[in-house]
Amino acid sequence: MTSFLIKKFVKNYQDVKNTTVRENYGTFAGVVGIIVNIILSIAKFIAAAISGFAISVIADSLNNLFDAVSSVVTFIGFKMSNKEEDIEHPFGHGRIEYISGLIVSFVIILVGFELLKESFGKIILPSKNSYSIISVIIMISAVLIKIWLGFFNNNLSKIINSKTLKATALDSFCDVVATSAVLLGLVFGILFNINIEGYTGLIVAAFIVYTGITAARDTLSPLLGEAPDKEYTENIKQTVLAHKGILGVHDLIVHDYGAGRKMISLHAEVSSDGDILEIHDLVDNIELELKAKFHCHTTIHMDPIDINNEFTNNLKAQVGEIITDIDKNLSFHDFRIVTGKTHTNLIFDLAVPFSCNIPIEQLKALIRQRVADINENYYCVIEIDRIM
Repeated sequence: MTSFLIKKFVKNYQDVKNTTVRENYGTFAGVVGIIVNIILSIAKFIAAAISGFAISVIADSLNNLFDAVSSVVTFIGFKMSNKEEDIEHPFGHGRIEYISGLIVSFVIILVGFELLKESFGKIILPSKNSYSIISVIIMISAVLIKIWLGFFNNNLSKIINSKTLKATALDSFCDVVATSAVLLGLVFGILFNINIEGYTGLIVAAFIVYTGITAARDTLSPLLGEAPDKEYTENIKQTVLAHKGILGVHDLIVHDYGAGRKMISLHAEVSSDGDILEIHDLVDNIELELKAKFHCHTTIHMDPIDINNEFTNNLKAQVGEIITDIDKNLSFHDFRIVTGKTHTNLIFDLAVPFSCNIPIEQLKALIRQRVADINENYYCVIEIDRIM
């Protein structure tokens, strides 16, 4: 059914890299969420009225109402995130999608805490409710609809790689559990005439708070600047290295300004003996290729490498053996030698993965000592690069 709806309501649905198409997906998800959650909220309020305004059913009704509000925020967020660049925001407005997801998360958390308070009150001072089969039927229908909505949003989140829609899908699945708890309370009331609405209300509220915290964590991460996907960066490196004349790639940084708006910067090692104009032309062509292939702006810095100096190459190989002997996951680049009257500086960047347990200063001291064992006049000037 999801595929049918996408084909019918999302224009050019296959071109998911296009920011306009991506906006259409988000808008479509927002509209569906608004309609479904408003219907569910009204239906559950009717069920609450029939059951003597049970707090757990009212809580679940309000939860759906705020889900509708969240869908409105999602709708607006996708619309605003696709705004063109301007003088104040030269990289576009793509991060508004993350901000809208964060707003949704905070609203969910506030509602959850309010319902926790109300549920505790119902446990301390329980009230007598009237239970109805009609209420049970409404709640069963709500569970089935929410299951569908959860899978609907989850499928859309995978298609366009959206953390906001993923959070919305998670919210729907948590609603399934919450509504099931309310349903259990209604069934207990009908079969055993036992009032457990305060406890089921607590379950609903706890799931709402949990959903809000989880969604906030997922949407806050890209705002803070999360690490790029390893496969994504590896594909970029291999694309650059596939060109004859590129000897190595390092210092790759991916700047995320919202879905479909990435900026890449990297250093490409080239021979210092090459024609500077030819190399510059090569780098320009690689930048254009990366833009077309990965839908990103790219800036490449050329690092000239002296590959024909036998002394430098031999010393570089020795330093490489020392570094990998300390930790096989360590690597280095931009190696060069500056010879002086009293000592010789070996200058290079050391790439240290976050998994390395050796403190940085201790690591530097260890390398310097091992290099000094080769020649006491050698001194390492080390710049640290942290990598995944």
